[in-house]
Amino acid sequence: MFENIFKNNEKWVANKLKVDPDYFRKLAQGQHPEYLYIGCSDSRVTAEDLMGVEPGEVFIHRNIANLVVSTDNNINAVVQYAVEHLKVKHIIICGHYECGGVKAALNPSDMGQLNSWLQTLRDVYRLHQRELDAITDVQKRFDRLVELNVREQCINIIKIDHVQKSWYKTGYPQIWGWVFDVHTGKIKDLELKMEEEFSSIRNIYDLRPLG
Repeated sequence: MFENIFKNNEKWVANKLKVDPDYFRKLAQGQHPEYLYIGCSDSRVTAEDLMGVEPGEVFIHRNIANLVVSTDNNINAVVQYAVEHLKVKHIIICGHYECGGVKAALNPSDMGQLNSWLQTLRDVYRLHQRELDAITDVQKRFDRLVELNVREQCINIIKIDHVQKSWYKTGYPQIWGWVFDVHTGKIKDLELKMEEEFSSIRNIYDLRPLG
């Protein structure tokens, strides 16, 4: 069942060692990524491939629809470790067109255990319902919700205390919103201005002690 996977692994090891005999010795010494990538679990969207980076260059967290949920201990632990210990300079939220989770939010139905997870996505739809419902083309509405979801998850990242503490102290991490286009293979930078975004909601979410 897994024969091809192990054969591919052997080829990968051989190719790495051919280029650099010390590759794995250096890899074992530790990681110093500048990027935390939060993306979708979709099997078509692999961070290292679409970014063209090597192992050790990007810290990765993936879940259904690239959500940043405040009660999710998993993502909170990832963000804290990335910011406080790895000292990443950039956090990237990367969604993708044709996302199944986003489609489920546009077409609500009972999905069992997935309901609670997808609630965050449905909240994004509710926040932007007027804009989305005004888009008559179904595909364009779908694509726009993908983009709006990325924006809202970038805002959710800024709400996290570890991110705010580092931001006020060092100016990092910077927050970026991207969408991967599965039709073309290209990354789209949504060109979000997160400092401006946060300034408009700072009085609600700023966690700095008063005085």
